[in-house]
Amino acid sequence: MRFLTAGESHGPVLVAIVEGLPSGLPLTPEDINPWLKKRQEGYGRGRRMVIEADEVEFLSGVRAGRTTGAPLTLAIRNRDYRNWVEIMDPAPGNEPRKRALTAARPGHADLAGGIKYGHKDLRDVLERASARETATRVAVGAVALKLLSFFGVEGVGYVAGMAGVWSRVPFSWELKDRLEASPVRMLDPEAEAEVIRRVDQAKAEGDTLGGVIEARFRGLVAGLGSHVHWDRKLDGRLAQMALSIPAVKGVEIGEAFQNAMKRGSEVHDPIYWEEGRGFYRRTNRAGGLEGGMTNGEELVIRAALKPIATLMKPLPTVDVVTHEAKDAALERSDTTAVPAASVILMALSAIVLAQAYLEKFGGDTLEELVERVERYKERVRAW
Repeated sequence: MRFLTAGESHGPVLVAIVEGLPSGLPLTPEDINPWLKKRQEGYGRGRRMVIEADEVEFLSGVRAGRTTGAPLTLAIRNRDYRNWVEIMDPAPGNEPRKRALTAARPGHADLAGGIKYGHKDLRDVLERASARETATRVAVGAVALKLLSFFGVEGVGYVAGMAGVWSRVPFSWELKDRLEASPVRMLDPEAEAEVIRRVDQAKAEGDTLGGVIEARFRGLVAGLGSHVHWDRKLDGRLAQMALSIPAVKGVEIGEAFQNAMKRGSEVHDPIYWEEGRGFYRRTNRAGGLEGGMTNGEELVIRAALKPIATLMKPLPTVDVVTHEAKDAALERSDTTAVPAASVILMALSAIVLAQAYLEKFGGDTLEELVERVERYKERVRAW
């Protein structure tokens, strides 16, 4: 399964084309729209989330509520485009355009992208570099989650800590509803209250906040990915996808950074076996991956999200046209997008896992895939 996305933050539409899905997968907009909504939620979001109410349209690949096996085209229209028609007009002329951006924002793609592609109006960079692009990838991730559900796989994304505050309540699948009710997607009510206070303070001071997000998946079979080549190692593929999320600067599987400071005897998860259960672990410090492959335990992925680069009290920069010292450009933005990013991490990780299932089990129809996965599970239990 492969996919491409296209579209700009203030363009008319965001589009994704997904190729390689099996036929017969039940799929309606309601399998995708709730995830798009979650991506827009979270305490600290800006006014753009009020303007947009993301909903997906199927332009190809679905008929009578089922995938056909043909390329799936997903579209999300930008409601704010009506205010940007003249600025984003693809026709030549009318330059310099209104809302031209020449004061590069530190921490953003503005300057490096302008140098690389020769743009002096840095809007040509920021429109595609914007995190708005992740809406299409969350839509693709929602399709992946639907596919994974037929294999008995479930995913969740949440915030481990943000704004300098860590949740002290360990994750439990039984507490998942608490996450959905939390405006910052945290399990710890006390931490949640302090985070909200700090977000309010940062907003009042024109600043932004980052955090650490986590995605978990249960029900995965052992053996997804491979040890035989670097580009087939699943941890590497998951890390690459996570690092492609705007503002993500670090990734770990399981307790990687803590484990790095311990002895091996304190880190590696002993293996046990029981009749009817097969192989299992009593700990999961490896985060469900060993040697580039899933080991049957819960998959745990963490990512570090830096504070958003657009500050309402901007940092010093240089105008790329005049080379004069200036304050960085202002764009409508969030105080923090950490809660939403946890949903994005989960959705994008689901894409990698769906790809791994399709690579391992093949099949042109959903029925074939489900049969092959179930046979494999039986073989693993017997083995």
